[in-house]
Amino acid sequence: MIHQEISLKVSDGIELIGNRWLPDEKARASICLIHGLGEHTGRYQWVAEYLTAHGYALTGYDLHGHGKTQGPRGHFPSYERALDDIQDSLDSIEKMDGKPADFIYGHSMGGNLGLNFLMRRQPHLKGAVITSPGLEPYNKAPAWKLSLGKIMYTLAPTFALANGLELPYLSRDLKVIEAYKNDPLVHGVISARFALDFLTAGEWAFQHPELVKVPLLIQVGTEDHLISYSKVKEFAQKVPGVTYREWQGFYHETHNEPEKEQVLQVMVNWLDSHLA
Repeated sequence: MIHQEISLKVSDGIELIGNRWLPDEKARASICLIHGLGEHTGRYQWVAEYLTAHGYALTGYDLHGHGKTQGPRGHFPSYERALDDIQDSLDSIEKMDGKPADFIYGHSMGGNLGLNFLMRRQPHLKGAVITSPGLEPYNKAPAWKLSLGKIMYTLAPTFALANGLELPYLSRDLKVIEAYKNDPLVHGVISARFALDFLTAGEWAFQHPELVKVPLLIQVGTEDHLISYSKVKEFAQKVPGVTYREWQGFYHETHNEPEKEQVLQVMVNWLDSHLA
């Protein structure tokens, strides 16, 4: 496997910093990674090792306000800017590869963004892999927090709120949780503006499943206590032609569970079947 740290200056002047993992031989296809809230692409090293071993290139940028990329932590100037980060990432992959990316792979917040990107931008892709998408939080925000967010949305859009991530439910692998705690690039906040935009976009996506026009694989754990598993399941039942896989007893990061190889093998099998 070949690993590169990459960067990309986008239209608002922010430089996105990311990671690119390539197989030792020519890639069979390329995948654009969209990471979750508070984390960064560097946390997907294990996933990259598995995918590149099966011939897939994986490229992802730390989005605005995340990881090594600049900006207030957990903040996007707008939801459209977040979607623009995905488009800019795809454009960058096309420039590096000399051909368009084949798939997107979005987890959690990245699942929310990925689904909205598919529906609103209608990209030309062979398919999309979405895991544990944040269509709705497991625990809904209390009324006071929503009221504060609405006040700050315009007055102070970068105002930081705790993102409510309950670390014990990240993974059943305690080493994953310990590594997360000790990772200097992760954070536990979300801006007032993006928090409300994120909730609104999750509900909008849930209401428009018919707008997904590319093959879609959704994977989720039944004991995910960070996002609403039942909401994801209900959404998947409405998407035409979706491949849906739920994992009994799994927590939020299905790709970081003790049985992670099984999860990624399902992903690779699905990718293989959609290469033609």
